[in-house]
Amino acid sequence: MGITEILSYFTEENLSLWLDKYRSLGPLPGLLLPFMKSFVPPLPTLVIISVNAAVYGLWLGFLYSWIGIVCGCLVTFLIVRKVSGHPYLVRWAQKPKVQKSLSWARRQAFNYVFLLSLFPVGPFVVINMAAAVVRMRFRSFLVAVASGKAVMVMSVSFIGHDLNRFLEHPYEIAYVVAFVGVSMVISKRIERHFA
Repeated sequence: MGITEILSYFTEENLSLWLDKYRSLGPLPGLLLPFMKSFVPPLPTLVIISVNAAVYGLWLGFLYSWIGIVCGCLVTFLIVRKVSGHPYLVRWAQKPKVQKSLSWARRQAFNYVFLLSLFPVGPFVVINMAAAVVRMRFRSFLVAVASGKAVMVMSVSFIGHDLNRFLEHPYEIAYVVAFVGVSMVISKRIERHFA
């Protein structure tokens, strides 16, 4: 099967049919695919969130994506935290360069998790693991990852829900940028509260 044959399959009619099949499965794929992103890094976050917004609508698509991603992050965090006392990991953490990195991560844990959670692409698994290894408090991790992912998922869902509008009027992305900026200010206040 050649590339032209594959591309010819992606007609508007075929995509509409595929989205209807996805929707007919209920909320399960909308929750499960974002959840799996924490365990299978190659899954395309932008595509998953955009498809959820296109299939379920802006608000339900946002909610399913956000719940799935946050739950995946929490499970990864808890698993790594549980095994971080393993003798091999303890010896690894004693290395001078690792100690220096871990010391910085301990001081900047909330900012580290929140800011890196804003990006739709990145090493989500590494972020969750590092937060667990430095023994970040669960409540702080939950607030940082939930608020950071909420901003990211809402931004991607907003664009993915009505992609044609943003292609026709690219200046409207300024609203998304403003939303991210306001969210960062609010998150700083939340951080001060938990610090």
